[in-house]
Amino acid sequence: MRVAAKIRHLALGGKTVLGDCSLELAGGWTAIVGPNGAGKSTLLKALAGLLPCEGRIVLQGRELADWSRRERALTLAWLGQNEASTDEMLAREVVMLGRLPHQAWLAPPSAVDQQAVERAMRQTQCWDWRERPLNQLSGGERQRVLLARALATESPLLLMDEPLAHLDPPHQADWLALVRERAAAGTTVLSVLHELNIALQADRMLIMEAGRTVHFGAPSEAATRAALQQVFQHRLQLFELQGQWVALPATPQPSASNVLPLHGRHHD
Repeated sequence: MRVAAKIRHLALGGKTVLGDCSLELAGGWTAIVGPNGAGKSTLLKALAGLLPCEGRIVLQGRELADWSRRERALTLAWLGQNEASTDEMLAREVVMLGRLPHQAWLAPPSAVDQQAVERAMRQTQCWDWRERPLNQLSGGERQRVLLARALATESPLLLMDEPLAHLDPPHQADWLALVRERAAAGTTVLSVLHELNIALQADRMLIMEAGRTVHFGAPSEAATRAALQQVFQHRLQLFELQGQWVALPATPQPSASNVLPLHGRHHD
């Protein structure tokens, strides 16, 4: 799915959060990365139509504002941070919410809806607790249910804000495989990630700093890695390992003021 955006200004609480942000996607998986406060989540919310902004957001050649709510709900699936849900709802009921755009008003779920829910829950390995309420699930289990809800929509555009929150490494690997599968099938995936080693496996990285986009490119490109180093103030190291780039914290160099001369040290 083709997505294009040119955001000139977006303010929250009187403070400018985004300015001079642009992107253009046509499929695949893009990871949005950058330091805290860069505007990553705000950009994703603007793309989802959840925050008003000055500028243009275009899906499939049409302005986002021209899409009806139903069209938008069928086209765009959203997974946000710390989403509020009724804790008494069963996991299966939460995932079924992702099928609402496909259903007529007050119509019961169809067999197709039921199949989509089961498929999404099995993909995220939460089918076994489908009859348990959310308040009986751990943080990681709850996150997998919310991910299943987004997948159940079966939309061509999937936006995810910190989808790996509360997930342990094996389930992060499962998420990575699932995203790659969706992208290969034609879904356009856009995710905000703090886990740089996961983000470095995306098709492309959108790098942000201080409310603006500073670079868009593949992790394999030297310019992408240079931009990543820049926004993180060269406090990380990038290494190529078996054809894949990985990030590690840079070892801080001791300053002269922190190094005592040998004769000034106390010896036991």
